[in-house]
Amino acid sequence: MKDTIRTLHPAKKQGVNIDKNKYEIIRKAIMSTLRQHKEMPFMKLSRAVEKEVNGTFEGSVMWYVTTVKLDLEARGEIKRVPNSRPQLVKLVK
Repeated sequence: MKDTIRTLHPAKKQGVNIDKNKYEIIRKAIMSTLRQHKEMPFMKLSRAVEKEVNGTFEGSVMWYVTTVKLDLEARGEIKRVPNSRPQLVKLVK
């Protein structure tokens, strides 16, 4: 049986169980991208993660980026920039 992780949600909604290896791959890609760019629009972040894992990731990268991003927000590792349109995401210091 595969190891799974139960994700959190910043709005206290229900998280989901996802494969721990896939979670870690997407988490590392999100964090490294944000370390390089400090702050970026969510869609640009998603495309950057997609490029980084291209060819080595099975599944919907966009779905995993969204799910892991929400989990990282709930854990206080990243945050949305308030009142930003489009939505900007950055690391929490």
